[in-house]
Amino acid sequence: MELFKQFEPELSKKIQQAGVVRKFKTDEYLMKTGQSIRSAVLVTKGIVKVFREDDEGNEVFMYNLHPGEACAISMTCAARQLSSQIMAKALVDTEVIAIPIELMDEWAAKYKSWYQFVLETYRSRFEELLDTLDQIAFRNLDERLLWYLKQHQKSLKTNILKASFTDIAQELNSSREVISRLMKKLAEKGYININKNQIEIVDLGM
Repeated sequence: MELFKQFEPELSKKIQQAGVVRKFKTDEYLMKTGQSIRSAVLVTKGIVKVFREDDEGNEVFMYNLHPGEACAISMTCAARQLSSQIMAKALVDTEVIAIPIELMDEWAAKYKSWYQFVLETYRSRFEELLDTLDQIAFRNLDERLLWYLKQHQKSLKTNILKASFTDIAQELNSSREVISRLMKKLAEKGYININKNQIEIVDLGM
């Protein structure tokens, strides 16, 4: 439990005993819309992309989860026995610990560190959602594209983005043609290099 050092020793032991380790390959779904949620998810390895998807398959990116973080929505759905309203997919090979629903309230009442962790998870994910909403509501598509590239560069800790223009257009609720045109402009400015199956980030002016 090196990633969750804030937990009391007794709680760490409880998590190891009750938690179920689950492994997911790249692009494998952890959660889908309408799925019944019976556990809270703590990320121990990899990266999880959380997003919404409409009836036509268009995606709206919400946030990424990294090791040491948890999905606030899985916590909420599990606690209230609700179905998932989001999608969650592994961006790289990922490992999580699933905490059974029946332990949520018990641990919140018994362990201060768990209660604080849940509150901090809600706060962090809410701030990330506000950032995403700001990008959608107040930014032009070219600004949103730069933000998207920066987010993935930060999350994946690499300058290589293995995503097609179609994938990016889907996540930004745009068209492949528009994204292609904006990407070519970024390449002309020296911000990125466009290769056959990937995008190399050179300098996004961060």
